[in-house]
Order: sequence, then C-alpha cells, then structure tokens
Amino acid sequence: MQIVLIGITSFWAIQAFATSNLIEFPFIYVLGNSISLSIDKLSAFFILVINFTSLTGLIYARGYLKPYLPKKNSTEIAFHYFNFLWLHISMLLVVMIRDALAFLIAWEIMSLVSFFLVIFESEKKETVKIGLKYLIQMHIGVVFLMIAFIIAYVQTGAAFSFDGLSVYFTSYHPFPLFLLFFIGFGIKAGFIPLHSWLPHAHPAAPSHVSGVMSGVMIKMGIYGILRVLSYIHTDLFGSGLFVLIISLVSGIIGVSFAIVQHDVKKLLAYHSIENIGIIGIGIGLGIIGLSQNMPVLAVLGFGGGILHILNHSLFKSLLFYTAGSVYKQTHTRNIEQLGGLIKKMPKTALFFLLGALAISGLPPFNGFISEFLIYSGMFQSLQTADLSVDIILLLSFSGLAIIGGLAIFCFTKVFSIIFLGTGRSDKTKNVTEVEPVMIVPDFLIGFFILLIGMGSFIIVQPLMNVVAIFTDNASILSEMTPVFNKISLSSGIFISIIGIIWILRAWQQKRHQVSVNDTWGCGYTGANPALHQYTATSYADNFAHISSKLVNVKKEYRDFTSDEIFPNERSFETHSSDIIENILVTKPANKILEFLNKIAVFQTGNIQHYLLYALVFMIIIGLLTYFNWI
Repeated sequence: MQIVLIGITSFWAIQAFATSNLIEFPFIYVLGNSISLSIDKLSAFFILVINFTSLTGLIYARGYLKPYLPKKNSTEIAFHYFNFLWLHISMLLVVMIRDALAFLIAWEIMSLVSFFLVIFESEKKETVKIGLKYLIQMHIGVVFLMIAFIIAYVQTGAAFSFDGLSVYFTSYHPFPLFLLFFIGFGIKAGFIPLHSWLPHAHPAAPSHVSGVMSGVMIKMGIYGILRVLSYIHTDLFGSGLFVLIISLVSGIIGVSFAIVQHDVKKLLAYHSIENIGIIGIGIGLGIIGLSQNMPVLAVLGFGGGILHILNHSLFKSLLFYTAGSVYKQTHTRNIEQLGGLIKKMPKTALFFLLGALAISGLPPFNGFISEFLIYSGMFQSLQTADLSVDIILLLSFSGLAIIGGLAIFCFTKVFSIIFLGTGRSDKTKNVTEVEPVMIVPDFLIGFFILLIGMGSFIIVQPLMNVVAIFTDNASILSEMTPVFNKISLSSGIFISIIGIIWILRAWQQKRHQVSVNDTWGCGYTGANPALHQYTATSYADNFAHISSKLVNVKKEYRDFTSDEIFPNERSFETHSSDIIENILVTKPANKILEFLNKIAVFQTGNIQHYLLYALVFMIIIGLLTYFNWI
C-alpha cells in the first residue's frame, strides 16, 4: 500500500511541476465544508522528498527489525508498520491541505503516530519518558498554531485556512502573528531554544524512524514557515532578521553540542539542529533580500535554503541508517566502545563517510551545492547592499563558515573513532557487515548525493519553480547554470583522478601478496588498544574546554591521593548536558514537580478530609460572591 501511495502522490507532484496551475483534488466533506488537496510547486517539492525518504526507511526497516522479531509479537510489529504508514500519510496531508482545521488534525496525527514510533522499545521506561516529553512539546506547538489561525480568522473573518492569512497580513503588521506560527512550527523543526525534544527522541527511536524523522518530519516545520511566508508581502525585514538570528544561533550551538556527544545517534540529532539552522539562514537571507529589494540575495537565499531541505534529507537519513547498522551489529551507540569497523563493515563505513563528507558541505557532494548558493547570494549582494545589510551579510558569512568548520571537525572525530584504529572493547569482536537489504537504501541515497553534487545543473529548473512562489526574479537561478557546469566538470575530473589512482593501486597490489594485520600501535600492540588511541573525549577536549560554559561537559573521576603508592583501579567518564534545556525545561519542570509533591499532603485518602475541602471551597466561593469580588 505504501508503494502505491508513493507512486500516486509522486505522479501528482511531477504533474504539478509540469503545469503552471494549482492542482486540486476533492478530499473530504466535513461540517458543511468541502476540503480539497491542493498541490503547488512547494507542496510538490516536499511530496517528493517525503516519498523518497519514506521509501528508503521502509526498505531499511525490513532488515533492521529482524532482531526484534523474537522479542516482539506479530501484532506489535504490525502496529509499528501501521504507524510508519500513517506517519507517511500524515506528512503528505500536511503539505497538501490548506484548510486550517484539517491541517491541524493532520498535524496532530503526525505527532501521535510518530510518538508510537519513538516508543517502539516501550519496555524501557526511559524510552516511554522520552516519548511523552516529545508528545507534550508537540501539543504545545499545536496550541500556538491554533491560536495563530484563530487570531487571523477573528480579526478578518476570512476563511479559516492558510489562504485566509493573506487578508490578515495585508491589514495588520505581520511579525506578531508570524512569531506565533514560528514558535508552533519551530518546535517541530527543532530551532534553538525550541529543540529540547529532538536530541532525546532521535536516539530512542529505531534507526529507520530516526532517519525519516530527521530527514523529513522535522522539515514539516520548515514547510509551515515557508507556507506562512508565502502570504507575507510587507514589513518583511524584521521577520527575516529574526529568522536569520535564530538560525545562526541554532547552527552554531547545534554543532557545538554535537561535538561533545558520545552517543552517535544523539550526535546526529544535534547535527539535525545545525542543518535546520543552515536552512533557516538561507530562508532568513531570502526574506531580507525581498525586504531590501535585493533580488539576487532573495533568490539565492531561498534557493540554497530550499535545496538544503532536500540535501539534508539525503545525507542525514544515510547517516542514521549507517549508524543504525553499526548499532545492530555492535549493540552500542557509544562511540568510545567502537573502533576498527572499516575492516569488518567496509560498505557501511564507505556510506557513513559519504554522508559525513556531504553534511560537512565538501565538494563534490550535494551539501556543498546548497551552501554554495547561500554563500553566492551573500557575496554577490555585498556590492549592492547598504552598510547595515553588509554587516548582517558578513556576520552571516562568518557564522556559516564557523558551522561548516565545526561540522568537519565533528565528523573527523566520529568517523575516525568508529571506523579507524583498533576496536576499543569487546563490542567490536565478531562483527560482520549487515545484510544486503540494509545496504540498498544506502546505494539509493548515495546515488542522489553524487548526482546533485556532480550534476547540479539538473536541479536549476525545478528549484526555480519552487523559489518563484516567493519572488518574481527566480530566473536569476538560471544564471548559475554555467557555474554549476564548471563545478560538475571539476567534480568529474576529481572523481576520474581518484578512480585512476584506485585502479593503479589495485593493479600494483595484485603483483604482491597483501596481508591484513592489526592497526600499527606505535610499538604498543601488546597493551589494551583503548589506552593508546585517541578517544572521542580526548579528540574534542580542547573544544570542550574553550566552550565549557556552553556545552557543559562534566568529568567524573577520583583524584590520586598522596598515600597511594600503588593506585587502585579508576574510571574516567565525561557527560554533557544541554544547558538551554536545563534552564528552559528541566529546572521549571522540577520546580513544578516539587510544588506538586508538597501539596500532595492533602491527598490523605480520608473521605472526611475530602468533604471538608469541598465545604471550605463552597464557603470561599460564597464569601467572594457576597463581597462582589467575582
């Protein structure tokens, strides 16, 4: 059924790209209103991204869930696939429905079924706790969306839908209402400081669910922000500057938190926040370009941000799938316990490296193309902007460069600790490559990563169609075609050189007997390899020290004492906590729980006490009424 759904909706999306008209289908008749499915080029773009990532996730799940079959009964597995199907359906409905009530229902379905997917391992109390935290925050988000739609409806009397927003934004200052929408959609997207659910839910969920949630589900928040922006045509500068600042903060803090993580899936979750920041930087610059009548900045900003939605869905799902493969074979997500897996899982290592290079924005991979568009928009606009905008562009350039540099640093650490060197624990013994069905999605994703990176000229026309929703100057993107052609040529030459070197190396090795041994330990091969290799902690120690106030790394160890001539065995561990989550979520929640525990003294279980409470309440109400205080 899911394959049929992918085929039908993908056909609609391609049809929407082929025509200049809005495609509409009658969907359902509710409370006297006929609700249709509406597909424009923005919806079509998201439909294709959703369908591809859901397809790869479905294929990957066939292999990933096999170890759970003896532990879970057939009903639980069927329920999991049922929720996975409905996550796919609900995301498609979110991008195709304009009616506000139906949209909010689809949004709630998406949150509910993703909650059940997150708590797949519900026998773990911590997993259920994480799932409930996720569900609560999703409901907080939908409250903000509901309030925003209601305000627009009450103030204008226009249709209770996205289309009704255009009436509101032409009559009122747009930023207050946009802020409500941004909070509601930003919680789903994971912008800092609205992100606290994301680093917990992604690691708790099965890896195919993490890949789909990070690859496309959090992008539903970006879709909502873009859809609202498509109706705003005045007073855009404030909104653009707000989005840009939040995005820069999200990108820099997200990658900083990622660097100090030991849990590979939690690390990837923080990189989702980083890449949401990059997407937001492009969108924020695009809005500023519109407000300042700078068409190049508007087009390339929106173009880079929107293309990064697709690119991130590819390399982030690939990274979650390969990380899931490592977890399936080693039963640990702690990278400190891994090492040397490139010899035992070469295909997984290759695809993880591909995803790492792409997410770091390095050529000739797809992440480079979207970031190149954003950089190009900034550089080309410096000459035409006034001083204040120039300062914004220079700060944005610096922020994006810092994000890219820290991403390279982080994935250098991750790949080297997991796949290079020698195994650091017994977890890496007897490890073999995963079964082919779990490699198939990696090949599919890898193909498109290389296709966009090396044949970037093919995405110009589709991207122009989407960007045209926000600006009338989308044709500026066509001017990038010669540049993309040069990038493709350079990438082709680079890949050809690498291929020739590999062929020559293979030919040379055939002439000699090749033996495979343990990684050279600098003369210390007899000792525990973990003692003579970089660890994730030591690799990132300098950065953790510099940014200690932000990343909040705590070291747990016992110092040596002066009377210990022969020291006893010791352990050394480091833990980081999200300082923003601690301030905004954990501490307030603990205060509320502390208050509830204090008033729990009234729950005596004695019926006489409860009758007394009711009597006191009635007396208080009576007195307040008598004195006309209520």
